[in-house]
Amino acid sequence: MNEPSKTKTSFYRRIYVAYLITQGINTVPKVIAATGMPRRTAQDTLAAIHELAIRLENNNGVYRVADWGAVNVQWVEENLAELKAVLSYP
Repeated sequence: MNEPSKTKTSFYRRIYVAYLITQGINTVPKVIAATGMPRRTAQDTLAAIHELAIRLENNNGVYRVADWGAVNVQWVEENLAELKAVLSYP
């Protein structure tokens, strides 16, 4: 199997982290614990989610998805296994 592109992994990482936020995994330490990603990657991912038109609210380090924008959250939920497999997340 070919390695996924950086564009694909970046997109998947952002929408997966947004999904995790909706599941109560809504701080940098919780995202790190759930995914195993480095702290800097978690922080950078959270900072870049807005580029997908997903609007996050940050209240002292606790995130909330205020608007999914153009992203279909139902598609995200139905494709969680693929997202996690492409990203090599548990």
